[in-house]
Amino acid sequence: MMSYYNLEDLEVYQLAESFSDEIWFIVSEWDYFAKDTVGKQIVRSADSIGANIAEGYGRYHYKENKNFCYFSRGSIVETKGWLKKSKTRGLLNEDQFTALFEKLQSIHLKLNAYLKFIGKSAANKAGI
Repeated sequence: MMSYYNLEDLEVYQLAESFSDEIWFIVSEWDYFAKDTVGKQIVRSADSIGANIAEGYGRYHYKENKNFCYFSRGSIVETKGWLKKSKTRGLLNEDQFTALFEKLQSIHLKLNAYLKFIGKSAANKAGI
């Protein structure tokens, strides 16, 4: 069974951080109104994905780690909504939207796999 000694070794965390940076750089090019409305929201929700993975990783108990991963999953779904709004409002073109949405889908799947891994680790530690 794999184990992670450093948060930076966790692929889902690396992907989440890269994704949120990409969102930041895209939004930084928008006009003031778009940045102040949709921009702030999508940046916050995208940043929250990696931030919650990191906070959970730093917790002592598996259950706490899982809870923060659930928060992260909620931020993924929220970010998907902001991506759709951004496309509808002409802030992202179809290609940008598709590429970002696919990256977010990949993060979502990897986060679900990580949650399963956390559950198995907890069961193994408990001798179940």
